Amino acid sequence: MKSKKIAVVGGGFTGLTAAYELSRKGYEVSIFERGPELGGLASGFTIEGTSLEKTYHHLFKTDRSIIDFLSELGLQDALLWRPSSMSLFAEGALYSFSSATDLLRFSPLTFLNRIRAGLVLLYLQKTNVWRQFIPISAYAWMRQIAGEQVTRVLWKPLLEGKFHSYYDKVSMAWLWARVHTRANSRSFGQQELLGYIRGGFITVVERLLSRMREHNVRIVTSVLVEEIREGALTYTTGSSRTTEPFDAIIVTTPSSVFAKLATASLPRDYIENLVSIPYLGAACMVFTSTQSLSRYYWHNVNDTTFPFLVFLEHTNLIEKSTYGGMHVYYIGSYVPHDHRYFSMTEDEVRALWFSGVKRLFPHFNEATVKECHLFRLKNAQHVVDCDYETKIVPHETPIPSVYLANFSQIFPEDRGTNFAVRDGKKIAELVIAKHPMADEK
Repeated sequence: MKSKKIAVVGGGFTGLTAAYELSRKGYEVSIFERGPELGGLASGFTIEGTSLEKTYHHLFKTDRSIIDFLSELGLQDALLWRPSSMSLFAEGALYSFSSATDLLRFSPLTFLNRIRAGLVLLYLQKTNVWRQFIPISAYAWMRQIAGEQVTRVLWKPLLEGKFHSYYDKVSMAWLWARVHTRANSRSFGQQELLGYIRGGFITVVERLLSRMREHNVRIVTSVLVEEIREGALTYTTGSSRTTEPFDAIIVTTPSSVFAKLATASLPRDYIENLVSIPYLGAACMVFTSTQSLSRYYWHNVNDTTFPFLVFLEHTNLIEKSTYGGMHVYYIGSYVPHDHRYFSMTEDEVRALWFSGVKRLFPHFNEATVKECHLFRLKNAQHVVDCDYETKIVPHETPIPSVYLANFSQIFPEDRGTNFAVRDGKKIAELVIAKHPMADEK
C-alpha cells in the first residue's frame, strides 16, 4: 500500500489522538507543535518532582470518549476515581456546596429561593431538549426562571468570572450542557467522583508518543507554522524555513490562528466567520505549601471583588504523598487578552492573588509556600453566544484536503480532554474516508 503524508498542526489532545489513529492505519504522520512540549491545555510541568498540569484537569463519569480511549491505550488502571467536594464563597463566607442538602442550608438565599434553585438544577439535569436554550442568554433565562436573588447570588458572579463583559451574552445552551453533564456524572444520592490519571495527564501523552514511535510518527516541537495552503505547509524551525508537501493537513489551532495561517487561500466570508468567535485568555497559578487551607477540593468564588474565580486544593482530590507530602493548590481566572494579568509581573500577580487567598482563608501563611508557578494562556475559552451555532464551521475547510478540528466546533458542550479525544477520532475517520490508502502503481 502506498502511504500518504498527513500533517497535524497542533500537539494538543485533538491533534495527538488524530495522529495516533492515522498512524495506526499506515499513514505517514508529522505533528507540528509551536510550544516546546505536547499536550495543549493539558500540558504539564514538574512540581515537587512530579508532573502536573499547568491548568487544573479532572474527568467526569460521563466522559466516555477519553475513558474508553484510556482502555484502548492500556491505561485503564491508571485512572483514579476520587470523592469530590465543593464549596462556594458568597457574601463574605464559605459554604459547602456538594449536595442538595448543602443547597437547602445555603443561607445567602431565602428558603423558598433555595427550593427554587434546586428545582431549576433538577430540571436542567433531567431535560435533554436543549435546543430550546440556544437563542436565550443564560443570564436572561436564569433571571426569568430562577429569579433575581438566585441569579444575583449564584449565577451572575460565575458568568461574570468566566466571561467578563460577555456574561449576559452567553447562550443558555452552554450553561445547560455544563449543569447537565456534571449532574449526570454522579449516581442518585451518591457523592460525586472525579477522575484523575496517576502520574498526571502527561501519562497519556507519553503512552501516545510511545505508540506513535512504533509507527514512525515525526514530531516537531518549537516550530513556527507560517502558511497553510492546498497540499503544502510552510514552517520555520530555528533559522531554517521549509515548504513541505502533504496529501492532507489537519489544523487544531484556534479558529483565529487558522485564519491567519491560511489567509491567502480562504474566502473572505469564511475568514470573517472564523474571527467572529471571541476567545478569552486564562491565568493560572500553581503553588505548594506545607499548610492545608480547606477540606474542599473545589472553591467557586462568587464575589467579583476577588482577583480570581476559582481556588482548588488539588491534594484534597489526589493524595499529597504524590507530591512529596506537600499540599498543591491552583488559582484560576479567565480574562480578556488585554487584561492586566498579561502584563503584570509574576511577583505582582502572586501578591495580588495571595491577598485574595488571605481573604478566603485568614489563617493562610505565605511563608509556608515552597514552589509557585504562573501560566498565562491566550486562547483558553471561547464565547458561546446566542447565535453561536451559525458560526460553527465544518471540519472540511474551503481549502481542498485541509481540515479544521478545534474546541470552538464543540457545541453545546464545553471544551475539554474528553471532547478533544472524541473529535480527534472523528477527524481521523474523515481523513481516512477522504484519502484512502491506494495500491502503489
